[in-house]
Amino acid sequence: MSRPNTRNKNKRQRPTDALDSSQILRKIHEANVVTDDDIIQLFMIWKPICQGCRVNTRDNPNCFCGLVPPVSGSRKSGLWQKTSEIIQALGPDLSLDRRASDSTPAGLTNLGATCYANSILQCLYMNTAFRQGVFSVEVDVPKQYPVLDQIARLFAQLHASKMSFVDSDAFVKTLELDNGVQQDTHEFLTLLLSLLERCLRHSGVCKAKTIVQDLFRGSVSHVTTCSKCGRESEASSKVEDFYALELNVKGLKNLDASLNDYLSLEQLNGDNQYFCGSCDARVDATRCIKLRTLPPVITFQLKRCIFLPKTTAKKKITSSFSFPQVLDMGSRLAESSQNELTYNLSAVLIHKGSAVNSGHYVAHIKDEKTGLWWEFDDEHVSELGKRPFSDGSSSTPQPESNGTASSGSTTDVIQPGSSDCRSAIKSEVFSSSDAYMLMYSLRCGKQENQEGHRENPINITKGEVDSVQQLEGGYLPLHLYEWVNNMNVLFLESCKQFDSIKERELNALTERRQEVRTILSEAAVQSLEEQYFWISTDWLRLWADTILPPALDNTPLLCSHGKVLASKVNCMKRVSELAWTKLESKFNGGPKLGKGDYCTECLMDGARMVVSSDSYRDRRTFMKSIASDVLSGKCEDGMYYISKVWLQQWLKRKNLDAPGEADVGPTNAIMCNHGALLPEQAPGAKRILVPENLWSFLVEDALKVMPEDTSGCPCFPVDSSQCCNCTEELSEVACLEDSLRTLKVKQRQNHEKLATGKGIPLTPQSQYFLLPSPWLVQWRSYINMTGKNSSSAPEPELLAGVINSLKCKKHTQLLERLPELVCRRGSFFQKNPSTDKLTIIPEHDWKYFCEEWGGIMENGVSALIEVGNNTDQSSSPDVIDLEKHSSPDD
Repeated sequence: MSRPNTRNKNKRQRPTDALDSSQILRKIHEANVVTDDDIIQLFMIWKPICQGCRVNTRDNPNCFCGLVPPVSGSRKSGLWQKTSEIIQALGPDLSLDRRASDSTPAGLTNLGATCYANSILQCLYMNTAFRQGVFSVEVDVPKQYPVLDQIARLFAQLHASKMSFVDSDAFVKTLELDNGVQQDTHEFLTLLLSLLERCLRHSGVCKAKTIVQDLFRGSVSHVTTCSKCGRESEASSKVEDFYALELNVKGLKNLDASLNDYLSLEQLNGDNQYFCGSCDARVDATRCIKLRTLPPVITFQLKRCIFLPKTTAKKKITSSFSFPQVLDMGSRLAESSQNELTYNLSAVLIHKGSAVNSGHYVAHIKDEKTGLWWEFDDEHVSELGKRPFSDGSSSTPQPESNGTASSGSTTDVIQPGSSDCRSAIKSEVFSSSDAYMLMYSLRCGKQENQEGHRENPINITKGEVDSVQQLEGGYLPLHLYEWVNNMNVLFLESCKQFDSIKERELNALTERRQEVRTILSEAAVQSLEEQYFWISTDWLRLWADTILPPALDNTPLLCSHGKVLASKVNCMKRVSELAWTKLESKFNGGPKLGKGDYCTECLMDGARMVVSSDSYRDRRTFMKSIASDVLSGKCEDGMYYISKVWLQQWLKRKNLDAPGEADVGPTNAIMCNHGALLPEQAPGAKRILVPENLWSFLVEDALKVMPEDTSGCPCFPVDSSQCCNCTEELSEVACLEDSLRTLKVKQRQNHEKLATGKGIPLTPQSQYFLLPSPWLVQWRSYINMTGKNSSSAPEPELLAGVINSLKCKKHTQLLERLPELVCRRGSFFQKNPSTDKLTIIPEHDWKYFCEEWGGIMENGVSALIEVGNNTDQSSSPDVIDLEKHSSPDD
């Protein structure tokens, strides 16, 4: 099977009669004239116009491919960068932060871990009555209470700002909240409402003064009833206020069950009996919570966080929990009420995540005016439709009984509720495993029009609030309206300026790209007779890939005579007269290099150099053959010494058109510091004799490369004498090495077992000495080292200091433990000579070490091997008790 042809179909083959540049230059040198055909060949004008090449071809002046990307393509930077990235480089596009419409709520920025605060603030703002109550406060009151001022400004921005989100930094700083610590939403809501209640009591506007209590505060009482006399305790009459009811979730499936659990009776009996004042005794009793009053906005805190006593940790309950859209609280009050207590679901706070102290809070809130639900996720606000959760799951509204509802395991879905014929209230039931707080708003018929929308709770027409400005969707105090309006003007002006800059830049970008594509489409020269101009490829690439290119620059193409160099053919392109005229008129610069602006002088010089290079290459090839004979010993007419290593390296180098730096110094390695011939015994001073013709060639090359070197190339004829000084020094070193080598051999022979590390048999009743094992290893390495580097091996240190280190200075007793002995075949040996810190050596070896290595005989640590001696080691450390320190070897 033949190999498929992968050559580019659009690429034409080189003409069979085309010559390479060296052949053309030889032809010019021979004819001594430059023809038009020579120019066509040297400047590669004969090459075809490329079409469809993947990249730009450097050796084709007619190729303009790859200078710009395809029509649908882009590049990482420059003129052809993606338009979106170029726009992004202009700066932030504030238009992206613009609110979609006045009916779309605005979000709040998350400053780190402030999602809990953002969710509560959005719930409060979306309550029309509370929002208008905050707006109705007199101008002077917020100046005295920064929190009230900041929440009013925050609500004003949420109400009338043109931005899709509002910065909450000023409000968070006023409350001195830690941006990096997440708090509980219920705790934050309670503290915030308490703080606002204290601030608003100083207002003179009735609606604003008690807006917090009127909307969010209810009351309960903890009632304890004696089972014997039936009387309630005195504390049962006390009423406690609340902003939210905390309901258990663990083991409970829906809101009705949680409310039943919250209001259920607790039996007090056994050890937990109640002391009744009327009965004057501890008796059984019941205890329960009774709802006294309910606020228009009732908040249920779902206790998903529980404490684990065993691990002392907190855990989040993630079980599904159901709650209805419509809630009837009339039957839950301790005393019946004439008013209808039917509530509509108005907000759901959701905690995403399984951890208690982390995660993320979002709020799903119903718009009271439109009835649409919105998801508030910090800066992002999205519409949910007519239900608090997405419409991904279908549901069927059914009549709801006393809160009972069927619940499923699906999270954040709509589920049908159960029905009771007596209720006649149709309500959907929703289920969520992450719902953390529920808000229900009282359904009040008097405040609803026929469409079900609530009226403004503050009567503006009767003058309850001074200086208000009516906007679409509500009212705003005049000072807040002007403040927000000024910010809107600045924001819209910034958007307008950015849009103007973007439009101008995009227009310029489009025009510039079209200009590049147009000129490149006209750049190709169609025939040899047509006029053309040379242009630098580097500048052309820069022009085709830069939004603001520099002036046209052809100077890199010029020779010293101001003409076009043929050697620069890989760095230039041949463009048509039309393309050149457009480029020159717009970008100026130059110089203008036309069809006949090639340099004849440089071409003739190049031709002479090629011929000269041919001559040098042939000559060098011949000299290499001579050098090969010299190294192989076939040449016997050597006249001059050069370095043998240098000649071997020179022979391996490729043939060049001219000598290089590596051709310098054929005799440098064999010349000593005195300028004479280095003895051959010296390291790296191997030399070889070369014939006179090879020597002359090498000297000629060296002088061509370094003509400024006044010393030239040192010459050592065959009768040159070696340097006397260097010879004498080498002789002394050789003698020293010989004597050292002889000494080491003698030491190895006289102390063979110590030198080889073999075990030394120990005889009882004989005197031995202790030697540090590390020092002995160093000595053994020193005397066993042979070869060229043996003279440079480090010598062991003197023994005097080493021996003294074995004894303590105060008592002159041995510091290390004595080595243990072992009996083998009737002789005693040191048990662990490789690991012991001390080594036992005979007396004659110790004498040698004292003589050669500076030891003192009297200061040695001796060891007397005595059989049957029971002397204690602690009292006589230099005596080894054979029975105590040795053990028979198997």
